[in-house]
Amino acid sequence: MQTTQSPTLTASQLPQLHEPRNDGMPLDLDWVMAVQANTSAIERRAATLPGRRSVKKDYQAAWLCKAISLMDLTTLSGDDSEGRVRRLCAKARQPVAQPILEALGMDGLTTGAVCVYHDMVATAVDALQGSGIPVAAVSTGFPAGLSPFHLRIAEIGESVAAGAAEIDIVISRRHVLTGNWQALYDEMREMRAACGDAHVKAILATGELGTLRNVARASLVCMMAGADFIKTSTGKEPVNATLPVTLTMIRAIRDYQDRTGIKVGYKPAGGISKAKDALVYLSMIKDELGDRWLQPDLFRFGASSLLGDIERQLEHHVTGAYSAQWRHAIG
Repeated sequence: MQTTQSPTLTASQLPQLHEPRNDGMPLDLDWVMAVQANTSAIERRAATLPGRRSVKKDYQAAWLCKAISLMDLTTLSGDDSEGRVRRLCAKARQPVAQPILEALGMDGLTTGAVCVYHDMVATAVDALQGSGIPVAAVSTGFPAGLSPFHLRIAEIGESVAAGAAEIDIVISRRHVLTGNWQALYDEMREMRAACGDAHVKAILATGELGTLRNVARASLVCMMAGADFIKTSTGKEPVNATLPVTLTMIRAIRDYQDRTGIKVGYKPAGGISKAKDALVYLSMIKDELGDRWLQPDLFRFGASSLLGDIERQLEHHVTGAYSAQWRHAIG
């Protein structure tokens, strides 16, 4: 990720970019069935990135601040409480200690969003009031997506009514595994309609789809059905975001844009916990999709522990010393 200038750094400095929403298109099964994935070539390409793209010193600090601005800061635990969510929202407002930001010449840095379960949406909306940080809600029987369909649709409506600006839905994996693309399209289309003005992120649960070809086809069908983002994982699967899966999905995004002119967002989630990993993902996005996708309306990290490691790296950049992890609590 070599560049001659630092990326735009802070939320306050970012232009208010809003692409037209993806209204979708009729299901084109000929296009879907023509999609293939050369697994060995994808894996070779993904394997080259960590060694070939690197940034150092001030440029690394700038890119790490960029990564923070692209985070969906997340808590999805069974023991979530209002107090924990409020602390998480405070962290989203002030993700890095003020003295470190001042030393970096930063101002107004926030995370891209806060992501919570439905029961915590109202609390998060209240805690983030006036910040401009949207609340994302996981919905539709997250993480398995196996509750009755009418209840999944109702859950979307409840989260939107509670103030969620973004809805992370989970698809029915069985539709992909059985090749029932019409059922997947119809399901996604109805979920998209239930979201109304809220943007919808379609979680593919890629670790449970079997092959990269299935990942590519599921990505395309969800975009045809109107997904504003496609997302790798719930974070609850044994295998979550990986570089080969990411390359497969963002090339599907590129193909969709080539055909329709519509830009769809991408969100890798689960397993990205180190600052150096975030830099690799950003370099892949820059290489494959271009700088426009390095904005929070088109790219997000699904993250919790990632922020703590980035904070430690930024503090090291400013002070020359690493701090203990306990000094960078998330919630």
